[in-house]
Amino acid sequence: MKTVFHAAGSRGHADHGWLDSHHTFSFAGYYDPERMHFGVLRVLNDDVVAPGMGFGRHPHDNMEIISLPLEGDLEHKDSMGNQAVIREGDIQVMSAGTGIQHSEYNANVDRPVKFLQIWLFPRQRNVKPRYDQLSIKDIAQPEAFYQILSPEPSDQGVWIHQDAWFHLGRFERPAGLTHTLQREGNGLYVFVIEGEATAAGHRLSRRDGLGIEDTLTVDFSIGAHSTLLLMEVPMR
Repeated sequence: MKTVFHAAGSRGHADHGWLDSHHTFSFAGYYDPERMHFGVLRVLNDDVVAPGMGFGRHPHDNMEIISLPLEGDLEHKDSMGNQAVIREGDIQVMSAGTGIQHSEYNANVDRPVKFLQIWLFPRQRNVKPRYDQLSIKDIAQPEAFYQILSPEPSDQGVWIHQDAWFHLGRFERPAGLTHTLQREGNGLYVFVIEGEATAAGHRLSRRDGLGIEDTLTVDFSIGAHSTLLLMEVPMR
């Protein structure tokens, strides 16, 4: 088993006034040659957008982009004609493929919106762009990791053009459990949204990240009032 630990305080940080963003991997003005990606996981940004502010219309291509709101409401518009608001308890996915333009704004003028922005390299380039969103409250399982993303359109959660699986777990009580990866050769990136946990011998606190590879199972000891995001991704 191989691991790489990214403490919350070691992340890149950019405060633009309207946007306060922490970058687990190199992004924009933050560059660290040792932190370019974990397998096909290219971007993990922890964003806070001020009331009424946001990202103006901008382009993407050949990237699988996932947004996970943690607090507040995020308004999305894109060049395919989609217009939607995603909230805590939702997940949004956008396959940029051959090219797409979109904007993201805080839908509220009285409170910030907080969300995770995640980018994965796709397994196939130049696919037809697509957009989807889902309320994961409908599939949530208490005190367990439950799947919110996969490569299969017919599977639970949203789907993307990559052999990746995401699981979310919200734990009100302490828990000990083992997570089994879906595919040999994949790695698991653990991100502690809230609370604390121990995984693969590492003690993790709020917003810490841990990459784990060369194993099919990972044992967890999870503290009370904790929320964890597990991102299983191909390493090559």
